[in-house]
Order: sequence, then C-alpha cells, then structure tokens
Amino acid sequence: MSISSALNNALTGLTATSRMAEVVSSNLSNALTDGYGRRAVELKAVQVGNVGGGVRIANITRFVDVGLLADRRLADAALSGQERGVSTLTRLEQTLGGPDDAAGLNARLAAFERALINASSDPASETRLAGVVTRLDDVTATLRANAHAVQSLRQEADVAIGRDIETLNNALLQVKALNTDISRINSVGNDASALIDARQKVVDQIAEIVPVREITRSNGSIGLMTTTGTTLLDGRAAQFGFQVTPTITADMTLVSGALSGITVDGVPLDPATGIGRLDGGSLGASFAMRDGTLVDVQAGLDGIAGDLIARFEDATTDPTLAPGDIGLLTDQGGPLNLADTVGLAGRITINAAIDPTQGGLLNLLRDGLNAVAPGPSGNASQIDRWITALGTSRADLPGTAARGAAGRVADFVADVGVTRLVAEEKLSFTAARWDMLHGAELANGVDTDIELQTLLRVEQAYAANAKVIQTVEFMMQRLMEI
Repeated sequence: MSISSALNNALTGLTATSRMAEVVSSNLSNALTDGYGRRAVELKAVQVGNVGGGVRIANITRFVDVGLLADRRLADAALSGQERGVSTLTRLEQTLGGPDDAAGLNARLAAFERALINASSDPASETRLAGVVTRLDDVTATLRANAHAVQSLRQEADVAIGRDIETLNNALLQVKALNTDISRINSVGNDASALIDARQKVVDQIAEIVPVREITRSNGSIGLMTTTGTTLLDGRAAQFGFQVTPTITADMTLVSGALSGITVDGVPLDPATGIGRLDGGSLGASFAMRDGTLVDVQAGLDGIAGDLIARFEDATTDPTLAPGDIGLLTDQGGPLNLADTVGLAGRITINAAIDPTQGGLLNLLRDGLNAVAPGPSGNASQIDRWITALGTSRADLPGTAARGAAGRVADFVADVGVTRLVAEEKLSFTAARWDMLHGAELANGVDTDIELQTLLRVEQAYAANAKVIQTVEFMMQRLMEI
C-alpha cells in the first residue's frame, strides 16, 4: 500500500469516526426526549481499483418500530378522549352533588319534605309555612343551577371542539411543510432525521385529537388517514372547519341546526353526527359530551322538574285546583306542558301566589291554592296532601318509571355517578395499555450503556486513524531528510 493510500484511508476513517461520535453524542443527549429516534451511522468500504480506498458514510439510519408507534398513537387517541370525558363527568357530578351533598338536589328535596312535616304539625304557624316556601324555592333554584351548569359544560365542549379543529388544521399544515423539507433534504443525500423527529411529534399531537394511521410516501414524505378512512393529508392537507356557538341552551342541538358540525374543505363532514369518521380521540369525546351525555343529563333534570310540577298541580292533591290551573310549581308562571319539557329544569319556579316576596299568601299552603277565604288555621289536611303527593309513585312523563319524587332524584344522581365510574374504569384500562406501549417504545429507544460502549470503540478507531496519520507524517519527514 502506498503512503498516499494509507493517508487517504486514515483521513476517511477520521471523517467517519467524527460523524459517528457526533451521532452517538446526539443519542445520549436525547435519551429522554419524546419523539427522538435513535440514529446509527452506516459505513461503506471504498474500493479504488483492487485496493481499499478507506470508508465513507453510506447512510444515517433512524430506528423506529413502525407497528409499535402506530399502536401507541391509537392508544394516545383513546386515552385523550377518555381523559376528556372523565374530566367533564367528574365536574358534572361535583356540580350536581352526590347523595350526601348538603347542597345537592337530594338534600334540598329532603329538606322541603321535612319542612312540610313541620308545618303539618303546626299549620297555624306562619314561620313554619314560610319555611316550606323557602325550602321549595331551594329545590327550584338547585334545579335551575344544575340545568345552567349542564349547558355551561356543553358550551365548554363546543369550545373544545373548535380548539381541536384549529390545532388539527395547524398540525396538518406543519406536517405538509415538513414533508417538503424532508423530501428536499433526502433528494440531495443529507440526513433528515431531525426533521423526521419534529414531524413525529406533530403527528403525535394529531393522534391525540383523532385516531391516525401514517402512510409512507416517496422520498421520505408521509400521508395521514384516520383509522376509519378519512384522508387528513395526502400531498395536500385537508382543511376542517367548525363554528363555535357563543351561547348554548337546552333546546339547541345539532339536528335542529342550532349547533355546528365539522366541515372538510367547506363541505359538511356528516350532517347526522357532525363528526363523521373523525371519532375516537379528544374531538370525538367533546362531541359525545355536547350532543350525547350532557343532553341525556339535561333530559333527566327536565324529567325531575316535570314530575315535581305534575305532582302539585293535580286536582286530587289540591281540590281547589281546576284543570289547567298551576300548582305549587310552575313552568315560568304557567302550567306543565308535556309537549314542551326540553329545558324545563331551567324554567321551573314556585307559584307566586304562595311567595310573600311576590305578594303571595302563606295560608294558601294550608287552605288550597285557589281558596277564596282563609280556612281553619289548625287544619293540616291540605299540607298532608302535599306530603302524600311528594311520596306517591308516579309515571306521568313518557319513559319514566313509577317512583316517588325522592326516588326519582336518587335514581338520577346514581345514574350520573355510575356513568362517571364506568368512564373511569375504561380510562384506567386505557391508561395501563398506553403505559405498556409507551414503555415498549422507550425500550426500543436509546440504550445509554450501548451508546457509551460504541463511543469507546469510536474513540479507539479515531486514535488508530490519528496514529496512522502521525506515522505517515514521520515517514514523510524522514524521506525529506534523505
């Protein structure tokens, strides 16, 4: 081997080992960085005729388990969606109050019943009659507050949908731009691993919003599609639209056109569901809350309100009432209309005729709401009929079981709690699965022990190549001295 060949081999070796040291140090420094793919330098021997001509860097390989990454992203979508659902349900349960909550509907109704019993024991006491009105007003105020809280949560879900759509659109544009940069860098033979890391993090962000599959395209670019077949990115990025509704009331639904669904490139994605095939992540969870779970909760509150109004406007409960008259409770001052119960919990009020603050008379609780003259002050018959009405099993509203007022409220509160518990159980399973997949993904990442061993070998190779150069220099100096 000639001196020039030896020098060339050593120089190419130094170049290769320098790049390897750079890659190993990058691996070590990013061992805990999410989205970082471990790199390795691939070397290729260079032949000059029949003589070895050193080495060159053939490629920088970025290692990633594509199947594991895809499964982890699907787990991301499920985890994100279920976390959002559990968060909403937890706040809902805290707002409505549990069975033992002093400010909950259960406690308010029990306090009203106790006030009626106290008044029955001394019907002549205006203080006790006033206590009945106060406790009944507490029941209606709690129902209205609960109904308002449900609509506030629906409003928050609507805002979350708008935020997710904005994030999704921006992320898709970022992936498109990164595709272009990666393709350009690959076309000139340079290493695009850093950009691929950045792209993976953006796709991970998308995967929390919708379940996504990555499709490899030419020259390092990728396409994105949901697991149900909706194209997100294929050359061009789809643009999704959503109109946030400023204020949501109980009667506003997607079907009625009062609430917005998602559009893709200006065309409604699915007029029936609003979300179409984008379901499965945080976006789907928000739609499920806004148009499903919270609507059912509102219907439950409306059923309770309708049941209470019906109990106290029945002529068998108060003989002074005629058909169409209002009872102790009203729908904003009017009687119950079974054809218009949507949002009733937010409209329920006490009858002004028994409310002294509105010019009403307390004795009507004892004598009957339409009594033309005061009756005997010691007669508790009408108050006892109010108590009986409260405990009587009724099924007046369509789809409701025959229950007393307290039983109906207890069922409603229990249903909300069960819904939250079921959601938490699903979240616990999904979180455990995500932890397992994430751990497996990290195990396939940077192993610092192996990288340090590689660094030692690189150091030895670098020293050997440097020694060759020193030897060549010494030989050239001796030759020049001859």
